[in-house]
Amino acid sequence: MQRDEKEAVAAELYRALARSDRKRLDEILHPAFEGRTTEGLPLGLGGTYRGPDAMRREFWGRIARSYDARAEPAEYRHLDDGHLLVTGRYVGEARQGGGKLDAEFLHLLSFAERRITGLVQLTDSARWAAALQTGQTLSALDLRVADGLAQIRLDRPHVRNAFDQTTADDLYEVAQRLAADPDVRAVLITGNGPALTVGGDIAVFADNAGAGLPGKLRRMISPYHEALRLLSRLDAPIVCAAHGAVAGGGLGLLYCADIVLAAEGTKFASGFTAIGLSGDGGNSWFLPRLVGPRRAAEFYLEQRVLDAHEAAEWGLVTRVLPAAELADEALAVARRLAAGPTRAHGEIRRLLRDSWSATLSEQLTAEGDAVARTAATSDASAAVAAFIDKRKPIFQGR
Repeated sequence: MQRDEKEAVAAELYRALARSDRKRLDEILHPAFEGRTTEGLPLGLGGTYRGPDAMRREFWGRIARSYDARAEPAEYRHLDDGHLLVTGRYVGEARQGGGKLDAEFLHLLSFAERRITGLVQLTDSARWAAALQTGQTLSALDLRVADGLAQIRLDRPHVRNAFDQTTADDLYEVAQRLAADPDVRAVLITGNGPALTVGGDIAVFADNAGAGLPGKLRRMISPYHEALRLLSRLDAPIVCAAHGAVAGGGLGLLYCADIVLAAEGTKFASGFTAIGLSGDGGNSWFLPRLVGPRRAAEFYLEQRVLDAHEAAEWGLVTRVLPAAELADEALAVARRLAAGPTRAHGEIRRLLRDSWSATLSEQLTAEGDAVARTAATSDASAAVAAFIDKRKPIFQGR
């Protein structure tokens, strides 16, 4: 390709991104396209994206859900090896009342057949994270972060922490803050009042019954599902303390957790078909994997209500405790995890999650890559030295 042709294709890429023009992006990006983005970007955005669809959905699409931003190219430089180096700025702001974004970027573009085959991105990840950390005031839940432990407490006790639009928006806001905060080393999810959560607020559904209900549900579910996705991808392990009841889409809070402790007497149910709905909160994805397809169908279709011990037997919860011990034990577990090797915890979370869709060969490769990354951490070096000296390691999360 001639130099002016490369610049024209690159300029069209930025225009297509600004317009969210999927058709044009498909024309510009080569089927063998691979994108490599800056490690350390918030929301788990840093990494490698193989194929145009992955880059569009998992990188640019996720940016669009959390930021109102655009890439503004300023200069094109042609390198001797045929690459095009583009410099410019990302400008805009984080959504949900977040802060301004102004971050320089370097894009290294490669070409074949008059299409872009590769994009390597370098940008100031700290500026992306800072834009997320000045978000909206929380009203439906409480967030406290201290000594590496983030505590999320649902706080609508008068309706047993039923989800409305504010709750969904608040949880998304919190998930973004945690994903952007490298100092968070563990998360504890609890609920104020008589139940962790009974799922969607039926009163809200009744107020929007008829033609308005589909749109209302979409508006509520979208930020909630994005929050669950972000929480499931944190490096920090998650502990959830379940009490009273956990139902409907609220079960998603259990699914994104690694350790779930339940108080005796807690009830678990889907409840969707009782109100003529098919369900949300990741139930259709997590349930078959946790309890098996037959039990998942029974739980859904027959509206099974499980007590805490049945939930443990099925694999929905980790342990059952006397109600009086739940809060203290959940906090103790979360604090132990917060004092652990955070980078290793993050790799373990990814390995366990991705194993559900990976072949053995792929998983073995992923394990090798992950152990190499954790071997390069300060925590690993310090822990090996502590082992040799026969003393307990002190992890810093780095």
